[in-house]
Amino acid sequence: MTFTAVYAVDEPSPEAIAALPGTVLLEFGAPWCGHCLAAQPGIEAVLSERPGIRHIKVEDGRGRTLGRAFKVKLWPTLVVLHDGVERSRVVRPTGAAPVRLALEQAAGSQGVSKPSP
Repeated sequence: MTFTAVYAVDEPSPEAIAALPGTVLLEFGAPWCGHCLAAQPGIEAVLSERPGIRHIKVEDGRGRTLGRAFKVKLWPTLVVLHDGVERSRVVRPTGAAPVRLALEQAAGSQGVSKPSP
């Protein structure tokens, strides 16, 4: 998969997102959002380094259920999922470094078992 340039107006359901295998970068924003536009070069640069990551770009806004399911407050919000489970997120990245860090944190959290209480 590669960078997705256009926001999907028809959002997938939270159940559909949870069922996706592998690593997914879920991006919430809007095509007119200045912060979203400014973040695009950094997101694209990082995804070009990691072609195996699925990028799903969802237009968010009032009454949008997927954004509410992920408790999105600011745009862009990038949520990194692995096998449907949130592993990390970054809000309003200002370049490639925060996006890269979120993907590295997500990769580091896979397979790490937590001790039982």
